[in-house]
Amino acid sequence: MDSDPSLTIPVGPIPFECGLPNFANSLVRGKPKIVAIGSSTTAGEGSIKPYPDRLPVLLQIPYPNAKITMVNQGIGGQEAPIELERFDTDVIAEKPDLVIWQVGTNAVWQSPDLKPPPPSFAETVTAIRDGLIKLRDETRADVILMDLQYLPAVLTSAKKDKAIKMVEAISELAVGVEGVNVFRRFAFMKGLHEVEQVSFDRMVDPGDDTRLHQSEWVTDRLARALSSVIVDGVNKAWS
Repeated sequence: MDSDPSLTIPVGPIPFECGLPNFANSLVRGKPKIVAIGSSTTAGEGSIKPYPDRLPVLLQIPYPNAKITMVNQGIGGQEAPIELERFDTDVIAEKPDLVIWQVGTNAVWQSPDLKPPPPSFAETVTAIRDGLIKLRDETRADVILMDLQYLPAVLTSAKKDKAIKMVEAISELAVGVEGVNVFRRFAFMKGLHEVEQVSFDRMVDPGDDTRLHQSEWVTDRLARALSSVIVDGVNKAWS
């Protein structure tokens, strides 16, 4: 059962380690562009509006004079190796100021229904590393990696250890390329469940039998959390 909200200390996201200088400069110019790439969390699932549709509205509040463009390049079921194949056309050609790359879930979940089949753990880690280097070398964009969701589909006894290893690998990959930040979704959602005591029934999309996709409520919380750490990253760049 969910805890009484009046008795709960709200969980906040872990701040970025690096500033967002390119995005900060684009805000000064007045026309920042964000490209979001990933799988169903990015593309959207069912009737729930995904975070890329929410984020510009939230960022417009602290930056009312900026005309923020969001390009949503999410495709459900994809993972880093296939997404990397789309980088030239779907990311780099857009000339983004900020790239948000949501990765790792499908390599852990390994649904047999995905076509093509999901890549291995090692293939995914290699593709993320190659993608970060490509973004560093071929764009001026700031980069945010978004790690896994903390939901039952990736927390089974068969998958939980692999999910934790993927979260750790994403963090290590970010450290290996200067200026890359991680939006630590796994830790944030774990906090919602364990600290705020929000039930998985509230966190999971009620229409999702796989128990993999986020509910309307948690998607809204995540979008607000992501907005707040982006604002903090801009302030770091300006300080």
